[in-house]
Amino acid sequence: MLLKGQVAIVTGGGRGIGRAIARRFASEGASVVVAARSEGELKEVVAEIQSAGGKGAAVAADIGREADCRKIVSEARAAFGSIHILVNNAGVFGPVRPVEQISAREWDEVLAVNLRAPFLLAGLVLPEMYQRGSGAIINISTVGAKAAYPLNSTYSASKAGLDGLTRTLAAEAARKGVRVNAICPGPVTETKMSKDLTVQFAAHFGSQGDEVLKRMIEGTLQGRPQTADEIASAALFLVSGQSSAITGQTLNVDGGMIFY
Repeated sequence: MLLKGQVAIVTGGGRGIGRAIARRFASEGASVVVAARSEGELKEVVAEIQSAGGKGAAVAADIGREADCRKIVSEARAAFGSIHILVNNAGVFGPVRPVEQISAREWDEVLAVNLRAPFLLAGLVLPEMYQRGSGAIINISTVGAKAAYPLNSTYSASKAGLDGLTRTLAAEAARKGVRVNAICPGPVTETKMSKDLTVQFAAHFGSQGDEVLKRMIEGTLQGRPQTADEIASAALFLVSGQSSAITGQTLNVDGGMIFY
């Protein structure tokens, strides 16, 4: 097992990509702490992990609040002890509107979840990782942080900031035994966020279907969307010893959309 004896925190672990990552890590031997706002979804994930013979614990929290970030780390340590892996997966898209129609409050709410929370959580786990001389952090970003798409200013800006944070953390942590990388998924159509966005973009552009998403998918080399399990496989690789020489990178898992 690639992660035997390790403890991982996965934010946004109640559904979608976070759920897939939590289940994959548990199947590889990690004790996984899943954090999200929905207690019902968290209980389902932990039950799935435990029924498969793994170890899991749930923390209901809103990472947009600093106190809840501290709660996640504290309860993870209480449940399993040391923390070896942090996956900053939880995210919100924000308003699907042009920049001039977005309020400062809406902007701040998105950055609090997508950028400030990963900064806070990393700061809470890094001292322990440094003391031990090992650890791995994965930030879930997006191809939207690297390419120009309309109507996603809050999301793309927050994730571009997350990519910058990833590189800075990697630079500070590398000589202390900790690796920090980011994953930039393309369209993962099975997630709630993707389904909600399809409806919102269709409404904005006056479309009767999901033409915007279809055009995006057709523009990939593979011509298909990605799956949550494919993102989870990349995350497993990046936190395991198989990627021991990889840090400070933003890995595109996008079927061939972006090339840097």
